[in-house]
Amino acid sequence: MTVVTQELKVKEAHITVRNMTMGYGNFVLMRDMDFTINRSEVFIIMGGSGCGKSTLMKILVGLKEPAQGEVFYEDVNFWKVEPEERDKIVRGVGILYQQGALWSSMTLAENVALPLEEYTDLSPSQIRDVVSLKLSLVGLAGFEDFYPSEISGGMRKRAGLARAMALDPEILVFDEPGAGLDPVSSKLLDDLILELRDSLGATVVVVTHELTSIFAIGDNSVYLDVETRAITGKGNPKRLLAESTNPNLRRFLTRGEEQAG
Repeated sequence: MTVVTQELKVKEAHITVRNMTMGYGNFVLMRDMDFTINRSEVFIIMGGSGCGKSTLMKILVGLKEPAQGEVFYEDVNFWKVEPEERDKIVRGVGILYQQGALWSSMTLAENVALPLEEYTDLSPSQIRDVVSLKLSLVGLAGFEDFYPSEISGGMRKRAGLARAMALDPEILVFDEPGAGLDPVSSKLLDDLILELRDSLGATVVVVTHELTSIFAIGDNSVYLDVETRAITGKGNPKRLLAESTNPNLRRFLTRGEEQAG
């Protein structure tokens, strides 16, 4: 008899948040935040408007300091190290902003080349090769000389992703990737996120309130509850939907359909 053993994947912490409070001045957005983002998973930061999703993203990528608490990249205390060390860590993070944040006066190739010109010693011909590869990975081969205004919103998102991938980051961060996209384009972007995670082994952090994407791509998540100003849900989104009894979380995950029914 053949015995088949299934290898269990050991989770390795990539980013850890401990006892964190975030806010602006005396206004507290969220308090007592504790969670772990594991290597090579798709981690969802979810919640309603005004809960602090984008603020949390800014803290994780070095754009805003937390009011209290700690963020660790593996064993490095991110906000306690010297700015030079923090900048070095951030260069390992690729960010896709909500609107793509492409320079309208530059072609797609020129946009993707920017971080390579700034942070590497590659020759112009090597940069061209890398740019072509990154655009090809997101399905934009042959669009190097197009300007952002000449392509669709979904294509601009993919071009922004190609730029975020330029420096081969270990972590990819998406700020509302499906915002402004039609359902088909949003589904294609979700599929691309999973393909890149699987092929590159990157850790993916997604800030979103889009339920379709949350359930389609999320391995793990936190729910930021705007009413209690605390995390009231952690784990796989599908499991949270099946098991959580928290009323605010259930209302979010069902869009209130349970109450309506």
